[in-house]
Amino acid sequence: MSFRDSPDERLVEIASFGSNPGALKAWLFLPTDMDERAPLVVALHGCTQTAKGYALGSGWSQLAERRGFAVLYPEQQHSNNPNLCFNWFEPADARRGAGEAASISQMVAHVVQSQGIDQNRIFVTGLSAGGAMANAMLSTYPEIFAGGAIIAGLPYGVAANVAEAFAQMQGRNPSNAPKLRSALRRAGHHAGPWPTVSVWHGTHDQTVRPRNADQIVDQWSGVHATGKEPDRMEVANGHQHKVWLDADGRMVIETYSIKGMAHGLPLATQGDTSFGRAGPYMLEAGISSTARIARSWGLAFDSDVEATEFVAAEVSGELKLAGNGKRRSPRAGPDDNRVGKIINDALRAAGLLR
Repeated sequence: MSFRDSPDERLVEIASFGSNPGALKAWLFLPTDMDERAPLVVALHGCTQTAKGYALGSGWSQLAERRGFAVLYPEQQHSNNPNLCFNWFEPADARRGAGEAASISQMVAHVVQSQGIDQNRIFVTGLSAGGAMANAMLSTYPEIFAGGAIIAGLPYGVAANVAEAFAQMQGRNPSNAPKLRSALRRAGHHAGPWPTVSVWHGTHDQTVRPRNADQIVDQWSGVHATGKEPDRMEVANGHQHKVWLDADGRMVIETYSIKGMAHGLPLATQGDTSFGRAGPYMLEAGISSTARIARSWGLAFDSDVEATEFVAAEVSGELKLAGNGKRRSPRAGPDDNRVGKIINDALRAAGLLR
């Protein structure tokens, strides 16, 4: 099967991967050309979504095909949750060694063994309930993951039932920083090193209020020993980007606040080369969470971000942001790094990139 086929058609179900106490399904995407000891991304869908739908909408399989890493898509079942939400708020499903969290850890272990995955380059990301479950995995199995990305998600350990989950989603009765940090430290009894965390949230999200993003930062700033204020702030395609560094100057926490965006995963799909497809909860925002997250993990290049976010005017040659007219995107190719530098320099000269 060629890559002209849709990425969701390339997923293969893993029939057996352990005792599976959370009764989840598992789907795997392997790129056509995958090196030995390739990285692995675990991608968790949101409520009402499926693994195949999330693969198509988020673009993770497209990017994996381009850059040679594997993607594991755990999938919820109606028998566990009628709305197909991962049960991040149920203690029996969100603690180490039990329920859905244990099932996902078993899936990862199976793929690592069967595909020869590099155990130092395993990452997890998710949207909404999947984002909250991604945070649960980072908290309960921190030794597995080098990094995680939480999109429109929630802090770990703040709800024990549906009512508490809804209250937290709406930003009511928020936990303070000491309580959040205590929940994280108790979850995996881990001494470090800790995964890096990337947090993405729309400023107009009425389903999971943006206050939750701030709480995730509070939760993880303790184990990473960062200051309360970010070490760096910048504007990325009109959206606020904050970065926290550890004592060695390494980025350990970052946030993207997506201006004007409601509840969903931010995409940039206007260029010739793009990752993902707009649809319900997959929102065109002129910024690609998939490409930028992968780049922060060392799985993608600047050229991958530029190919999906930036386009060039055909006549004047003036470089502009994607989504502002009928223009074409520069394609990434063998000279990715050189082309990326030229585009970056031009964007900076035009005042469009810092």
